[in-house]
Amino acid sequence: MIRRQRPQSTYEPDDLDEQRIEEWIHHYGHDLKWLAYSYVKDYATAEDITQETFIKAYQSYESFKQEASVKTWLYKINVNLCKDHLKSSYMKRVVKKGTELFRSIPSPRETPEELVLRQDEDEALLAHVLALEDKYREIIILYYFEEFDIKSMADVLNTSPNTVKTRLRRARQLLQERMTTEGSSQSE
Repeated sequence: MIRRQRPQSTYEPDDLDEQRIEEWIHHYGHDLKWLAYSYVKDYATAEDITQETFIKAYQSYESFKQEASVKTWLYKINVNLCKDHLKSSYMKRVVKKGTELFRSIPSPRETPEELVLRQDEDEALLAHVLALEDKYREIIILYYFEEFDIKSMADVLNTSPNTVKTRLRRARQLLQERMTTEGSSQSE
C-alpha cells in the first residue's frame, strides 16, 4: 500500500517577523524588564519573564486583534506572566534574598554631589513604590514610569477605568504618607 506523505508545516520566520521582534525588543525591552522586576524583585527572573513575554507575543501575534496598541498588549502579557510566576509553587517555596536596582547612566551635566543626591532620592522613591501592595505598585509604575493612560492601564490589568482611578488616587495617598513620614523622621 502506498501512503501519501503529508506536507509538514515548516513555518520559517520571515524578515518581517524578525524586524517586528527586534523593534519590540528595542522599544519595549527595558521597560518590560523594569516592570517585571517591580513584581518579582529579582533581576534574573525579570529578564526571563521579559524574554518569555516576547516569545509568547511572537507565538500569538496571529491572534492579536489589534484592538489595543502593541505596547498595551505586550505589557498585558508581561503582567500576566509576572502574576503567574508569583503564584507558582516555586515562589511559595523559595525565599528571595537581596535585590538589585536598575542603575541609570549618570548624566555628564551633573556634579558628583548632585548625582549622589538624585540617586538617593530616586532609590528612596523606588523603595517606597516597591513596598506598596501589588495593586497599588503596578498602578504607579504603569502610570508614572511607563506613562500609560487610564484606559490602557484598565486593559492591561483587566479592570475598569474607575477601579484604576481609585487605585491610583489611593496609591498616591499612600506614597505621600510614607514619604512625609520618612521626611519628618529624618529631620528629627
